[in-house]
Formats: sequence, structure tokens, C-alpha cells
Amino acid sequence: MRRSPLISAFIYFLLGALFTYFAIDDVQKNGWGFFSYLLIILATFDFGSGIKMILFHFKYKDQLKK
Repeated sequence: MRRSPLISAFIYFLLGALFTYFAIDDVQKNGWGFFSYLLIILATFDFGSGIKMILFHFKYKDQLKK
């Protein structure tokens, strides 16, 4: 069974929020380090993928209507 792009977008946003939380927590405890930057980069990729999945979902939905 295939997963909907909208469900995938939700998962990506959830992971992005989780990585952002971990990055904020790490910066408060240890300051800016390599791990903090890595978490921010991962969160950015996840939020970008989530937006891309949402756009794909609506584009695919419009293609099915035509």
C-alpha cells in the first residue's frame, strides 16, 4: 500500500520540528557546535521536503481531475 504525499509531508514536518527542538536544546546546553549545525541542516531539508510533498500532492490532485 502506497503512502499519500500529504502523509509524507506531515512526517517530514514532524521530523523537521523534532530536529529543530533538538538543535535548540543542544545550543542552550553546549553552544553552537558541529552537531547543532548538523541538526539545523537536517531540519531545513525536512521542511523543504515537506513543502515539496505538499505541492506535489496538490499538483497530482489537479492532474487527476483533468
